[in-house]
Amino acid sequence: MNDALSMFQDIVRRSHKFTEARTQPTGGLHPFDERNIHSEVEKVSKKLFDDGHYSQSTFEAYKYVDKKVQRLSKSKESGYKLMMQAFSEASPLIKLTPLLTTSEKDEQQGYKFIFSGSVLAIRNPRGHEYGLKETPDKCLDHLSLASLLLRRLDEVR
Repeated sequence: MNDALSMFQDIVRRSHKFTEARTQPTGGLHPFDERNIHSEVEKVSKKLFDDGHYSQSTFEAYKYVDKKVQRLSKSKESGYKLMMQAFSEASPLIKLTPLLTTSEKDEQQGYKFIFSGSVLAIRNPRGHEYGLKETPDKCLDHLSLASLLLRRLDEVR
């Protein structure tokens, strides 16, 4: 009886690989390659994604974004407060643009809200709630946004 139970538990643990279509690469490419996921996101999220831990994969990516902004801005804040401070148009700790024209100021402000919105809407629920279910596609969408944010930070250097 124990062997049958053990086999059943093993099948259940691996069942996500057979029930979620996006976990299997299409055309020989891993979904991270299809989406051109940033290499830093890949380092913190890919194994979790491959193991079917989509919500945790997303959470780790956004924790990484938060820490990178914290490091670049040399701020001790985190989350929403960090993003509003780091990308402030008036006295930014991270200047994404020269801030000379209206368009450049608008871009700085827009990214301030994208960064702060992503930690509020995507990272925070995964950090404060338990049992959140996430599909592979939704996870990949979140990781794509995290990749965009990291690539924008890469342009600053």
